[in-house]
Amino acid sequence: MSLIRSSRGRDLRVDFFRGLALWWIYTDHIPGDVLGDYSLRNFAMCDATEVFVLLAGFGAGLAYGSVMDRQGYLYAAADTLRRTWTLYIAHIFLFVVYTAQVAYSAAALDRVFYLEETRLDVLAEAPYRAMLEALLLRFQPNLLNILPLYVALLLMFAIALPLLRKPMLLFFTSFAGYLLVRATGINMTAWTGEGWYFNPFAWQFLFMIGAILSYAPPQMPRTRWPIDVASVLILLAGIVVIWVIDTHPRILAAMPLPVIRFVITEDKTGLHPFRLLSILSLAWLTARSVPADTDWLHSRLAAPLVLLGQNSLPVFCSGIFFGFIARLGLEARENAAMQIAVNLGGALAMVAVAGITAWYRGKGRAPAQRQPVTLPAVVRTDTG
Repeated sequence: MSLIRSSRGRDLRVDFFRGLALWWIYTDHIPGDVLGDYSLRNFAMCDATEVFVLLAGFGAGLAYGSVMDRQGYLYAAADTLRRTWTLYIAHIFLFVVYTAQVAYSAAALDRVFYLEETRLDVLAEAPYRAMLEALLLRFQPNLLNILPLYVALLLMFAIALPLLRKPMLLFFTSFAGYLLVRATGINMTAWTGEGWYFNPFAWQFLFMIGAILSYAPPQMPRTRWPIDVASVLILLAGIVVIWVIDTHPRILAAMPLPVIRFVITEDKTGLHPFRLLSILSLAWLTARSVPADTDWLHSRLAAPLVLLGQNSLPVFCSGIFFGFIARLGLEARENAAMQIAVNLGGALAMVAVAGITAWYRGKGRAPAQRQPVTLPAVVRTDTG
């Protein structure tokens, strides 16, 4: 039985790049991992989080939009809330396991700074309050803030589902919310005083864009090269900021004041416009350059990442756990052999989690036959 789902209408590009984002999240969270120097964040003004949120919206638009078309809003909203509950439970489970992992390591290795870095030190000061705030998603230790964002986005999406049938209204309503956040800084409150690390009121715009692109894709322009050029220029500008301006402060100081303000205020919390334009440019160029029916998506080399992307929740949760183990390994011995062990071992472990998950989900079913992929116009890659 094949572990990879390849049903009619499924875009394996979404699975592949979601799997790649999960791998980047793993390497980015390990201090000293050499592969972390080759993740998306080093080549664009966006990273795996933007990829994950955009593709999450894309998947939500396909899944729950089709349920709404077949069975109505109530059933679609119920399915969305059921998925939200699953994510919430997964987050609480991950919080407990990760807290135990970090706290035990800090005590056993006499490294109290683990607690300070992960912001788990408050557990010693107010353990009962911390557990309550964790249940309310108001206490989010470092590395444990993506699932709460996803929970909040799905709750918003459950309310906004009917607007999928009026995509322009949904787009401009979501865009207005994004502009309001950028202007006022409004955010969900956190127990420690500041807002959420990922402001859901800002990130909902990227999520809704993904949902619109899958459910009600706009007409592709006949002349597409201007968008191609603009996208390339945006990505090149990001590379200049990362490789030149950020590493040479004197260059930044010599630039006009508006440019300086734009660069130094680039924030991830409120989804800075540069980050938003970067991920949208990257998505456009990827859709233009990678055909949906390309053979390499069905190859053995692509299969591990496709498998990760199709089982993203357990892979993400286990990746956080494996990532901290990898950190301990690199701190004990930072050499080439440990680098290979950390990355190869982490990859094999995550693929194993994805494979077991896929097996449990598919056991007892007939083997899936490979079918041609039928896609919305927005992700077709014919040139023009």
